Amino acid sequence: MEVLDILDRLNEIEVYYEPIYSADSHIIVAYEVSGELTANEEKINIVDFTYDTTVPEEIRQDVERFLIEKAIKQVKDSLHDISLYLPCNPNLFMIDFGDSYFQKIKELIDETLLSKIYLVIPAHKYLGEAEDLQHPIRYMKTYGTKIALDEIGSNSKLDQILMLEPAVLKMNINQLNNNLWGSQGHVFTTIQSLAVKIGATLMFNDIKTDYQLHHAWKHGARYFKGEYLQKPSTQLIPKDTLKERFRNECKQFIATERKQLKLKYEEMKKLQKSISTIVQQSKLYSNNIQSLLDLAKKLEQYAFRFYICNEEGFQTSPNIVRKDGEWQVEKDALGKNWSWRPYFLFNMIRLRNDGIGVLSNVYSDIKTGELTRTFSMALDDHEYLFVDITYDYLIEHNIVY
Repeated sequence: MEVLDILDRLNEIEVYYEPIYSADSHIIVAYEVSGELTANEEKINIVDFTYDTTVPEEIRQDVERFLIEKAIKQVKDSLHDISLYLPCNPNLFMIDFGDSYFQKIKELIDETLLSKIYLVIPAHKYLGEAEDLQHPIRYMKTYGTKIALDEIGSNSKLDQILMLEPAVLKMNINQLNNNLWGSQGHVFTTIQSLAVKIGATLMFNDIKTDYQLHHAWKHGARYFKGEYLQKPSTQLIPKDTLKERFRNECKQFIATERKQLKLKYEEMKKLQKSISTIVQQSKLYSNNIQSLLDLAKKLEQYAFRFYICNEEGFQTSPNIVRKDGEWQVEKDALGKNWSWRPYFLFNMIRLRNDGIGVLSNVYSDIKTGELTRTFSMALDDHEYLFVDITYDYLIEHNIVY
């Protein structure tokens, strides 16, 4: 279809509303807007069209504004009960620094309802400077309008996320597929942590199965949408349409997760107790290599490395490392200081005062690159033992994640 034909047929654009469900209330809390124009069996996705750089910016801007205007007019009487996620191409938005976009919204709805509007922005597609985009967005946010950053993932820039202070981070559920995410798993963990710190909410798109819904729920999503829940429609639907089904599925998720977490907790406690008992029954001295190698033999099924530090974080023993089936002594590690690590000194205080060993969260070992956990415990003479657990043990006992 020719571009001018699209302009002549703007009134034929169908607005679609995709329901967004909440994990806490199990009801529809918002709709995301998209649009479609059909002619001669050809379907044009209006949001995709606004990113077609072969079309002049002014035309794409007019089409985007028409879509949001039509969408708001159709559902503005429902904005007291639901929120509306509007598409916003940041490059078109910045033609006039967001003025025409925002003025159009303010013409259509009462100022008290601006807090119900979310601008869906894929910030990584913005071709200008992030600081320029920040200023009009910050102005709009003073009226209550919110930002939902779209297509969050490995292409996202953390400085952009921090600068724009979004209320929602939108991700595609496929990014939680281990086969696809692979080595980028740490990217998701970083985004997840960042969302918590800046007070943003995670939303997962494109949910097609109950497994994906469970997966999204398990990874901290508050909002969900996708064809498994409800396909986009030209009409709004009752917000409690799936409430009973969603609530029952969540109950199943909870039961499954509680069972898994209980088993994981028991395995972690068993590991902590086993290592603590072995160490307490051993005659261990940081300056006695033989005593360290004797301990190594007892820890073979658990560890690939251990060492001892004092309360200031200075290493008082060499590294005892298992390589090619043999325990080796790495004396060059003596005297290294680890107090620069986050929470290191606080953990030393906790270990000494609580009198129990602690198993760390999962992390990638700097040298091997493999996932591991470190078990730490206080020894006599103000020293502390650190035991790095093998990936094989973590996998076998299901305590990797």
